[in-house]
Amino acid sequence: MRHHLLAAVAALCCTTALHAKDIKIAHVYDKTGPLEAYAKQTQIGLMMGLDYATGGTMTVNGNKLVVIEKDTQGKPDVAKSQLAAAYADDKADIAVGPTGSGVALAMLPIAEEYKKILLVEPAVADAITGDKWNRYIFRTGRNSSQDAISNAVALDKEGVTVATLAQDYAFGRDGVKAFKDALKKAKIVHEEYLPTNTTDFTAGAQRLFDALKDKPGRKVIFIIWAGAGNPFKIADLDPKRYGIEIATGGNILPAMASYKNFPGMEGATYYYFGIPKNPANNWLVAEHYKRYKNPPDFFTAGGMSAGIALVEALKKTGGDANTEKLISTMEGMSFESPKGKMTFRKEDHQAMQSMYHFKIKVDPAFPWGVPELVREIKAEEMNIPVKNKR
Repeated sequence: MRHHLLAAVAALCCTTALHAKDIKIAHVYDKTGPLEAYAKQTQIGLMMGLDYATGGTMTVNGNKLVVIEKDTQGKPDVAKSQLAAAYADDKADIAVGPTGSGVALAMLPIAEEYKKILLVEPAVADAITGDKWNRYIFRTGRNSSQDAISNAVALDKEGVTVATLAQDYAFGRDGVKAFKDALKKAKIVHEEYLPTNTTDFTAGAQRLFDALKDKPGRKVIFIIWAGAGNPFKIADLDPKRYGIEIATGGNILPAMASYKNFPGMEGATYYYFGIPKNPANNWLVAEHYKRYKNPPDFFTAGGMSAGIALVEALKKTGGDANTEKLISTMEGMSFESPKGKMTFRKEDHQAMQSMYHFKIKVDPAFPWGVPELVREIKAEEMNIPVKNKR
């Protein structure tokens, strides 16, 4: 009898061992190129998110999480072949990334071709969960509409006249369009689009000033900008003499150094480490200070959200990385994040999430303008349009 029991136990142990397999997560992101600073944050955040959500084990249900890194170099064609290689050669179960919107748009059809999930983090363009979407695409990162609508909530008052300044590509144009669509009371009188590599803002600023200077009431230049170049240089041209103020959304900490020149500036941000109060963010801030001697940034929080979302989905499937199982699990799924609760909307897999209306305060303890919370703009307060044709 005892032998039978031992045999049964032996059989049991071996079947579990057979079933436990590595779950491969490919991080396909703009590791080199113009958005390198953002990419590095995402990568740190992703690893911290996986660490946090698995309680430091890096396993789900006995299955080891293995992260494979791929560099898109910020180039759409490279991104396509890197993602295809991750799915085909590395046998990745799931991919996360990329950093830039143009790169992301090139990657979407590859996920569909290989029938594998691509969790988009942090590329922002609306089109990713909009008209270029397919059912394998999920996004933890915020989209242009969420950025724009939260900023509209912060600025949309009667008697406000706005001119926009943005980069001339998907991120900028999508952002302005969404911002415009969201304004109910304020009026937009001019849209200025400049090349992504602009360093001299004089001519653009002049057009913005001319469009606004004779208007009555509150006059605002709303800036949507990413990567290199400092559009806040337009302040050196003294828009104040026309009563024109500058507003913008949040940004990474180094870029917010220029916000120190704008005490009282208002806008809405996706994340600032000092704002959300929840267990995931408390852990992220404390742990990030411990490991890196500085606070987590925009994209660190996003990477962490992506890591947590994947682990939560895998916990629900019992560690099964089957794509169809994951899709049905993730649609409508809520999970915690450094920003509090996020939920993947069933219709387009966009993560619904809070944004934060802020006012800039200058604090000598910090090298950047500190965004103080005016109020949390909850997901249900923002009417984020569903733009895919599902």
